[in-house]
Amino acid sequence: MLTLFHQPLCPHSRFIRLILGEYGLEARLVEERFWDRRDQFLILNPAGTLPVLIDEGQPPVPGAAIIAEYLDETRGQAEPLLPRDPGERVEVRRLASWFNDKFHAEVSGPLTTERIFKRYMTAEQGGGPPDTDAIRVARHNIRYHLAYLGWLVRTRNYLAGDRMSFADLAAAAHLSVADYLGDVPWSEDDAAKNWYARVKSRPSFRPLLTDTLAGVAPATHYANLDF
Repeated sequence: MLTLFHQPLCPHSRFIRLILGEYGLEARLVEERFWDRRDQFLILNPAGTLPVLIDEGQPPVPGAAIIAEYLDETRGQAEPLLPRDPGERVEVRRLASWFNDKFHAEVSGPLTTERIFKRYMTAEQGGGPPDTDAIRVARHNIRYHLAYLGWLVRTRNYLAGDRMSFADLAAAAHLSVADYLGDVPWSEDDAAKNWYARVKSRPSFRPLLTDTLAGVAPATHYANLDF
């Protein structure tokens, strides 16, 4: 039995939920208020970050990139989302890192922190009014990321090549939280929008489209497959 400690609007958690869905794996989802730094959670992951996967009989698996590789090694033999060719694996890992690290630092991290998570945190935990400058910069940054994504899918079938991979799921997961908040300028790049619509229409994405948070309503188009 798999258990995933996550937050519904945490982009790294969403990346792993998409992988689980693509591999046809069921997992018990446990919402973790990571900002509370519970002792029991810190035992699982001393870094105090999400997501964390528990696979019965195995040590806790912390962090999106580590979980993705673990699931590929233990559950992905039939339909791997990480190619077996070494060169192709490099490109998938490069692009997955682009979104899990760079896009998160410049876009999805600031947006979720300022517009979502800070409202649940105490002042001691870093909560308080959103930093409007950080939000403005994130909304500016998303434009060049979207342009890069659009360039990729104009030259390839999927982000890293002919087949869908971890790269597509990482990108879609991080874009999905910005899309929930209505902060993706889809009108600026039709190729990127069409690629996202393809990924969004997959069965693995459906549970994400039902996520809601009290006090933070999704954008009106968020759950629509035709947007």
